[in-house]
Amino acid sequence: MNPLVRPPRLAPGARVAVVAPSGPVPEERLQAGLDILRGWDLDPVVTPQVLGRHRQLGYLAGTDAQRAADLQNAWCDPSVAAVLCARGGYGAQRMVDLLDWAAMRAAGPKVLAGFSDITVLHQAFATRLGLVTLYGPAAAGVDFLKNARAQEHLRATLFAPESVRTVTATPPGGTALVPGRARGVTLGGCLSLLASDLGTPHAPAGARGGLLLMEDVGESPYRLDRYLTQLLRSGWLDGVAGIALGSWEGCGPYEELRAVLADRLGGLGVPVVEEFGFGHGPGALTMPFGVRAELDAGAATLTLDEPALS
Repeated sequence: MNPLVRPPRLAPGARVAVVAPSGPVPEERLQAGLDILRGWDLDPVVTPQVLGRHRQLGYLAGTDAQRAADLQNAWCDPSVAAVLCARGGYGAQRMVDLLDWAAMRAAGPKVLAGFSDITVLHQAFATRLGLVTLYGPAAAGVDFLKNARAQEHLRATLFAPESVRTVTATPPGGTALVPGRARGVTLGGCLSLLASDLGTPHAPAGARGGLLLMEDVGESPYRLDRYLTQLLRSGWLDGVAGIALGSWEGCGPYEELRAVLADRLGGLGVPVVEEFGFGHGPGALTMPFGVRAELDAGAATLTLDEPALS
């Protein structure tokens, strides 16, 4: 895997677009998130479908075509420096094939940030646009609204990425499931989405040479076993250099989950660090995808060769 193009960092006064490629967004949470962004001296603009809802499928923020148009129009707007996803949920898989990648490539590099279901877009932006993206809090997410650590780590990554070149697991987590150090290019996201995206036109062929960052929410241990087994059986994990595991909110007793992770990943012979502190848990860290880095499982650190943004 090769490092991807790093978009420019944000500057005070930058215009950022807030989009909803997946699920619908409660208005009060959206307004609270916009207030935080304005407090950072950003100029947030809301795309038309952010507060929309599909007439028949209430778990979607409008039709697939509407959500795709929102994202594409925001990305291709030359006044927009970053596109921030309001939430995850479900739906990115349904709209990603409707995007005009040639038009989006012509718009030049800019920041994409989001997590959970946005995993599908992280993978597509890597394979189709060759861009570094940020797996971090959603602009209208509960954790982002309530947790200063989540806010400050995203803010530092956006405005002063050199200050967070070394990302350290949040205590009390960050223990080595398999000790060691590894170098590679970061990739990953929500485990269930990584498994669901296998074989699609926008998914990377595999994690060979990469540092894989994975987490999930609301999945029982046997389901996580299924997803990991699918990645193993498909060969997608062949040659992975190292693995960092994030939060597993609502995924059952951690000791049961830990046994699954050790069973499925321990035989790969690569460093694995657990409970790193990104994903759906409180105070989630912002993790860049597409940058070369070193993972030290014993020290629970991910050190980037270069800042995530230029």
